[in-house]
Parts: sequence; structure tokens; C-alpha cells
Amino acid sequence: MKATFWIKGSNRLKSCERSDRSVAVMAAANKTVWGIHTMDDPLFLNQNLIAIGWEEMGDLSAISTSRDAYKEKYIAAYPDAKKGSIATSAGMLYRFVHEVQEGDYVVFPSKIDRKINIGVVESAYFYEATAALYPNRRKVKWLKHLPRTAFSQGALHEVGSALSFFQVKNYADEYFKALDKDFKGNILEPDTDETVSQTADEIIEATRDFILKELSKNLKGYDLEPFVANLLQAMGYRTILSPHGGDSGIDITAYKDELPPRIVVQVKSQDGDIKETTIQSLKGAMREGDYGLFMTLSNYTKNAQKYLDNTPIIRGINGTELVDLVLKYYDQLSVKYRKMIPLKMVYIPVPPEE
Repeated sequence: MKATFWIKGSNRLKSCERSDRSVAVMAAANKTVWGIHTMDDPLFLNQNLIAIGWEEMGDLSAISTSRDAYKEKYIAAYPDAKKGSIATSAGMLYRFVHEVQEGDYVVFPSKIDRKINIGVVESAYFYEATAALYPNRRKVKWLKHLPRTAFSQGALHEVGSALSFFQVKNYADEYFKALDKDFKGNILEPDTDETVSQTADEIIEATRDFILKELSKNLKGYDLEPFVANLLQAMGYRTILSPHGGDSGIDITAYKDELPPRIVVQVKSQDGDIKETTIQSLKGAMREGDYGLFMTLSNYTKNAQKYLDNTPIIRGINGTELVDLVLKYYDQLSVKYRKMIPLKMVYIPVPPEE
């Protein structure tokens, strides 16, 4: 069974009994498994190598052997790079040069034939100065070229990382087992492959985290109010934003149609939990026949939640519930907010219903 979902991506190495592996595979398990992506599959497969780009960095072996030195060089080479990407990109370059060892294994999911290619690293880092692209390289001996159906959904998800170069940790043992000459594949039905549910949950949680972080980062103070108004419009309400700076306790007034009841909305973008007194200020602004709606990116204190539970005419929505509404009505949000929270609809595997 498949489920549709809007998406934006433990250092647990699974154990395996000795009887499940050959001696060769057990020996391999002492090595690190790396994952890598490329836009040039033939380069990897035809020339028996792995490579990364960042051509402006030049010969990476000329940089001092420290992560800070790689960061400094990266900033100099890419002065317009986003601050959040510097450590990640510099870290990938550093690991490719200094942490990968000859004898380590590499998993490369190719796009041209959708095979999972597993190889062993056979050389130290070298810089190919004549290469226009992907000049930072290591020689590899490809050992297996297997269909994706030979692996669990969890293993496939891990090597589908958004990073160009990364360490495979959670499912390293599954790729080690694939090196066994008697390996027949790990083809499991969705109801027996436990990683299907785990992978789906990971994708969903990563997406939800992304939405909440983007809202918190981009919609501080008054900026959250027009977003909530737009979300209510997507849900079918007419909305009126109150002028900023007022002390009425009402940020938005919403109507389902021209007739009562009126819904008065208070919006808070603060990081801390909402207190009972804050909700009471909304109730104080309500007229007879009104309904209240309190929306926050955070949560409610214990007393505030108790107050909401005992006040049925006021509904409290926290950050988690707000994300639920964003996912449900994403298509109806304005272009401005869909650009701020860029998502795309995909199918993800889920266990079949019983």
C-alpha cells in the first residue's frame, strides 16, 4: 500500500549473528561503508572510481589537515555560500580526503539503471587537474551491481541521503551481507519488511520538523498573523486582520459566511509555552456568541491546557497541530507561503492495512 505525503531527509549499526555471514563478510564488517551520489554515473562505473566536485576548491590535499582549514578554504572559494551549508560541505570534503581508508566500502545508487553498486576503495585521494568536473577522486573496484529490490526499504532510504557523500551507519550490515557470494537478495513483502514503516515515519517526521522550523524562522512577531489568516482562508473562512499595535487581544476575525458566529483569533509566535493568563485575555475580548481560537508555534503550559479543556468555546492549536493543518491545506495556501515552505507531493511506502 502507498500513502501520499508532502515532503521536504541513529547511529545504530544493526547486529547480525555470525551464522548469517560468511567469514569474508565478517571481515568486511570491520571497515566503514560510505555512500555517494553523482550526476555522472558513467564516470564512476566505466573508470572504476568515485569522485566529488567543488572544483573551485582545487587540490584538497593542499589544505591543512583540519576541519577548520577546510571551512576557511570553502568560504574563500564560495563567498556566497549559505552559512548553514559551509560546515556540511567542508565536512564532506574533509571526510573524502582524510577519513576514507583504502579497504573501506562504498555504496553508489546509480540513476541510469537504478542499480545499487557496491565497491571497495583501492587508492588514496588524488586530484585530477585535467578534469573539468569531479576532480577529487579515489579508485574503486566495483564488486556487486544489484537491483534495488534486493534491499530493504530502510537500506534504500539511507543511501538516498540528500548529501553527496556520507557514511552509511544504520544499514551497513545489510550492504556487507550483499557481498556474500551466496547473497540472494533481501526481497520482503511490505508486511514483513519492518523498515517500510520506519522509513515512512522518518520521512514524515523530517517533513514536519522542516515545516515548523521554517515557520519559526520566517514568521516572527506580527508576521505569523497574515500566515494564519491565509491558512484560515485555505480552510474556507473569510478573515479580517486587526491593525498592529492594538490591545484588543484579537489579531484576526474569521467568519465561515456572512452570518454569526464570529471567530476571534489570537496568534503567538513566541518560543515559550503559552500561559493561562494569555488565553484569558482572549476570552476577555470575546463578545457573547463568539468562538475563540488561539494559535501558537509552541505549546501550552499545563494550567493553560486545563483552562482550554474547561472552556469549550475556545480552541487551542499548538505547533504540532498547526503543522497538521499546513499539510492538509498546503495546496490552497498562497504562492508566497508555498515558496517559503517548499514541499512536493510524493508516494511513500507504508505497511498494508490489516
